[in-house]
Amino acid sequence: MGREQQGQGIYTAPMDHSYRAKMGGDNGNKGRRGAFTGAFTAGDPEPLPALQEDAASRIFAFVEDLFFLTKIQETGRKMNVKVEFVKNEKDLAERMGSNGEGNPSLIIFDLNNANARPLTLIPKLKSKLKKGTSIIGFLSHVQGDLKQKAHEVGCDMVLPRSAFSQNLPQLLRRHGAVEAVPARPAVAEPGAESVQ
Repeated sequence: MGREQQGQGIYTAPMDHSYRAKMGGDNGNKGRRGAFTGAFTAGDPEPLPALQEDAASRIFAFVEDLFFLTKIQETGRKMNVKVEFVKNEKDLAERMGSNGEGNPSLIIFDLNNANARPLTLIPKLKSKLKKGTSIIGFLSHVQGDLKQKAHEVGCDMVLPRSAFSQNLPQLLRRHGAVEAVPARPAVAEPGAESVQ
């Protein structure tokens, strides 16, 4: 007797494909060719309420690449988020000065934008703006050294171009939302007695 007949080894029977006929020929996937095809893909998040014309910008971008510049502009328009494009540190300082007292929520850097000098400018901005402003950079996925240097100089998040494009609506929505300014509690002046 062979091994298969003694109960040892693996026995495989010919496959009976009649289950496909019972399931409508699609294995119960209702038109999908694979288990993951047609899986949930999140769409763009809901746009923010429309901005007033004179609203201050909360997001600035050091981007000159025409593809990304257009993509950021179009996504900002769809999300009702104002994004201002700046070329250098002086340009950013002027635009922030016209915003009043509020610091930007987000600064975006194309880390390949040599005119902006991102590795020099990011540490200056981090020391000036502190924790209230996030700095996000994007680059080619093969630029591992540049990614490491950007993190070292203070870039909060460094994304490959594809991930930046994919997450752009969520980033703009999160950082473009105008936060309500909390009411500051009244502080008694030194030497004044409190009345209860």
